[in-house]
Amino acid sequence: MASLQTLNLAHLPPDLAVHIALYADLQNAPFLRDQLLQGNPDFEYALIDATVILSTTHVLAAVFRAANDHLNGRLRSRTVHSEIVFSLGANNNIAQSLRTFGITATTTNLLAIKLTTNPSITASTVSEHLTASVNGTPVEFSDATLAKMADVGKIRKLYKLSGVGEADSKGKRRRKDGSEEGSGGVDGVKAGSTGYGAERERKELEVAILGLMALRGAV
Repeated sequence: MASLQTLNLAHLPPDLAVHIALYADLQNAPFLRDQLLQGNPDFEYALIDATVILSTTHVLAAVFRAANDHLNGRLRSRTVHSEIVFSLGANNNIAQSLRTFGITATTTNLLAIKLTTNPSITASTVSEHLTASVNGTPVEFSDATLAKMADVGKIRKLYKLSGVGEADSKGKRRRKDGSEEGSGGVDGVKAGSTGYGAERERKELEVAILGLMALRGAV
């Protein structure tokens, strides 16, 4: 069975459940991508390359926005699932967001997301379909797992956030204006380190990304 998690997000109707599965070592990305391109209704999912996802909050923010737009008749893309992928972007270019965040032929770490948009979609039916369709290793959907998969350099580039929350080679951290914070203590985090300092860097980047996602379409 797929390692599926079913969530109910705050401020959304309880019957609009979110089913999420995360996979490593995906072997059949070209097949899954082809099903999306062909519009196969059996594969109506948000299929996201997990290397461009920083955290659970990052992707769930996109899920919430898409679900809210679905409920209020404000979808910009074809379905609520493509809207999830679109909502990860920082601009209004739908095609670009789908190419950037969606599954590609070379994807090896995959997030599959399905919303309960009708009563026939349940945790059981989603899990069974993913088990039969996805050739990959199910892993836990968690911040720890996503942190191992995330290509942080690529994520910074996608959101144009070079330097935000990042430590330089001397262990000094850069503010948004490019100035340095003092070395030593929690401010002197060396690049590639783990623990509190690395988590702080990740949180700073996450806050910046969520701000860009929230501002999309408002400017």
